[in-house]
Amino acid sequence: MLERIPLEAFRVFDAACRFMNFSRAGRELHITQAAVSRRIQGLEEQLGAKLFTRRGRNLSLTPEGERLFQRVRATLDYLEESLEPFRGGGREIISIAASGSVSHLWLAKRLKDFDNESPGISVRLLTTDAPSELASEANDLVILYSTGEHPRWNLTLLVKEVLVPVASPGYLARRGLEAATLKAEEIAALDLIDYERFNAHWISLRQWFGRLPHPPKARITPRLSFSTYSLAVDAALRGEGVTLGSRGLIAEDLGSGALVELGTEPLDTGYGYYLGMPRYRSLSPGAARLHQHLLGS
Repeated sequence: MLERIPLEAFRVFDAACRFMNFSRAGRELHITQAAVSRRIQGLEEQLGAKLFTRRGRNLSLTPEGERLFQRVRATLDYLEESLEPFRGGGREIISIAASGSVSHLWLAKRLKDFDNESPGISVRLLTTDAPSELASEANDLVILYSTGEHPRWNLTLLVKEVLVPVASPGYLARRGLEAATLKAEEIAALDLIDYERFNAHWISLRQWFGRLPHPPKARITPRLSFSTYSLAVDAALRGEGVTLGSRGLIAEDLGSGALVELGTEPLDTGYGYYLGMPRYRSLSPGAARLHQHLLGS
């Protein structure tokens, strides 16, 4: 039966496919050419399919062999990749989880800086918008969208959420607009770029307009809508329109002038992005170092 075929048989098959030569496959695996031939023959018998066509010393894969090779190679590549966390080479391995927007807009540069400063530590970043994965205790550190409380994580504020519409200077220049003088009704009439809400507490442009003291009377209809917040910000940077900016996450773009705030009505949501450390276990030295690095960024 298929489930009883040993993994070693597939490793021999993989080597034979890569070299198209049983002798060279045997040398890589430190077994004889005859042993390779026997294992391939046994695999063919167990699968009930011919895997190689033999013409003298020349080998070629049958259609069944080609399909199996593609699957075996993908599986072995996956297994090799999965073992990387256990091959630290003396480096401490720590894991941190964060949402896609935080990873793309805020965290990536800081992790690069940390890597340059900490050659003995490897960091694994889990990027996900699933709350259960973000808060999983399998992580050493987490960055959570929160009001600051969590039963399993001690949270420290990294970025307060203050939302304001933003656009590129090029977009405003083409429209002949002055950013600071724009009213809500005028902003609502521009090319709006929105994003999907993966969390009931997230606020997109529609909700932002609705929370203003004097919301626009016209229906809010975005021209573009993206699956992630970071894609919406990228579109605004390209000059495609107006999106809702979280000041803390896009601070570098605002500081450089790549994006400009519109109007004078920022919204403090009461939420923010918090760095979490485990409530019921101690951090490793490397995780503690990364924790301090991120708090000081």
